[in-house]
Amino acid sequence: MLSAETITTVKATVPALQQHGEKVTTRFYEILFQRYPEVTAYFNQANQVQGTQPRALANSVLAYASHIDQLDALADALPTIIQKHVALDIRPEHYPLVGECLLEAIREVLGKAATEGVVTAWAEAYQHLANMLIDAEEEVYQAKEAQPGGWRGPRRFRVVRKEHESEVVCSFYFEPVDGAQIMDFHPGQYLTVLMEAGGQPLRRTYSLSCEPGAGHYRISVKREPGGVASNYLHDHVEVGCELDLLPPSGEFTLRDHSRPLVLLTAGVGITPAISMLEATAISDREIHFIHCALNSRVHAFRRHVDEMAEQHENVRQHYIYSEPLPGDTAHGEGLINAETLSGLLPNDHDVDLYFLGPKPFMQSVWKITKELRIPANQVHYEFFGPAEALEAG
Repeated sequence: MLSAETITTVKATVPALQQHGEKVTTRFYEILFQRYPEVTAYFNQANQVQGTQPRALANSVLAYASHIDQLDALADALPTIIQKHVALDIRPEHYPLVGECLLEAIREVLGKAATEGVVTAWAEAYQHLANMLIDAEEEVYQAKEAQPGGWRGPRRFRVVRKEHESEVVCSFYFEPVDGAQIMDFHPGQYLTVLMEAGGQPLRRTYSLSCEPGAGHYRISVKREPGGVASNYLHDHVEVGCELDLLPPSGEFTLRDHSRPLVLLTAGVGITPAISMLEATAISDREIHFIHCALNSRVHAFRRHVDEMAEQHENVRQHYIYSEPLPGDTAHGEGLINAETLSGLLPNDHDVDLYFLGPKPFMQSVWKITKELRIPANQVHYEFFGPAEALEAG
């Protein structure tokens, strides 16, 4: 239990965090990477450059401080944080490093306002949160390890197949080197790939794009301009290569329901939707598979989805190209909008809608779901990187 004095002191820092929170977290990451470079592999440095990681952490720190006297209000956010930590194999020994650097950043940025009382209170508050996360994460680690084919920590896998799905997306099929069983996963989950590119250790999470129970794992990776990990996978990882994988994780999973299912994606956001489609196509559930792409060159899995639609009467596909090439055939051109989506859905809009793609696309879809009055508890999404706000305010 936190002391009353600590709760009062931490809540009193909320105005300062509202004003300087992002400066604190930006400085925190600078200190952390300078002091403990071995943890750099756990973070995508592109998110540091873009500022999304410091911004996401600043929002989390502010939320914790604001609700420190009513932590139940944060219960909905904790499973996602726990899953992301487990997906990266965050361990108890990492937490003291983070706490040390966070307190140092608070001292530097807040200056005189960071009195010994404030720093002591935040040290207690941080440790309280760390203990909560450590205990919850240990339960998840144990549960994964106990599953048939489950494991904890890195496990060696071999690439048994490599396929290009478009000019920018490549699929990698993995089977375990030990030949033993692999744990099942839920459609929408991801796994973490450990690699070393140019002498730099990296950990990257990629959505699983295959059907559960296939006896292998498949990830489908988009080549990102300047992306260290994606370019390494595309250019250097071939059939026969071995990499370490961490077990499947993630809260963005398909819910079982009889309502019509809408899978609305853009770009490489299609990957978890493919897993969801394969898992539900054999059911009687009505499925609307809607994908937005620039054009046919970058449209991954089109032939596969078309084949699924031919084989299953309950699957309906719809493609929208924003920059079609001569000869491209799509169902629509431009960007997704409320009118287009409404025309593809049942009249009552009573659907389960899952969407994923680049941030501008997700912001647009979020707004569209509000316009169409799709119930909020039937709308599901996830960010590939740090969580960000889809709606201002």
